[in-house]
Amino acid sequence: MKIKRFIGGVLQSNGYVIYQEEGGPCYVVDPGYTAANFIDFIAEKHLKPKGILLTHHHYDHTGAVDKLKARFSCPVHLHRQDMDLYKKEVERPLEDGDVIRLGEETLRVIHTPGHTAGSVCFYSEKSKLAFTGDTIFNVDLGRTDLEDGSEADMIRSCRDIINEWSNEIYIYPGHGDGCNMKKVRRINREFLDIVGE
Repeated sequence: MKIKRFIGGVLQSNGYVIYQEEGGPCYVVDPGYTAANFIDFIAEKHLKPKGILLTHHHYDHTGAVDKLKARFSCPVHLHRQDMDLYKKEVERPLEDGDVIRLGEETLRVIHTPGHTAGSVCFYSEKSKLAFTGDTIFNVDLGRTDLEDGSEADMIRSCRDIINEWSNEIYIYPGHGDGCNMKKVRRINREFLDIVGE
């Protein structure tokens, strides 16, 4: 899988374009700001957007969605539990375990509530990676004190789901740089406090 990261806005949010080859299909993940950056890259690589994948409903990860939808007429994917607070049309409501195909690649939807009720990660077993949104970063976890956040849910998501990922899994978070789970288990104090390592 090829991945292009864009960083935008005051909160320095990460958005991604994922694809396998120039001229092929792609998905946009969490386009928070500056739709033109995504549009220009997609045009440069002659990509064909299949959809917009949202890890959660917050504006710093969804702000460019409307312009991308208008340009490419592609569906938005968002977990059902985040749809009410997103307050816009979602063509593809997501559930835990759903599968999204990108050529030979398969992304599995993993429901990881905590930052929001409907937060998800998009996980590729083949490429050994996960787009984690604001659930887990390289050095800390997403905040749980916003409207639909839950510290108890975050603890369960970390302990019962993310802690099961192997060290080689590389996370692409919603803010900051990515890293593999081996490094997360070395430097992410909040995660370590939860899983007891």
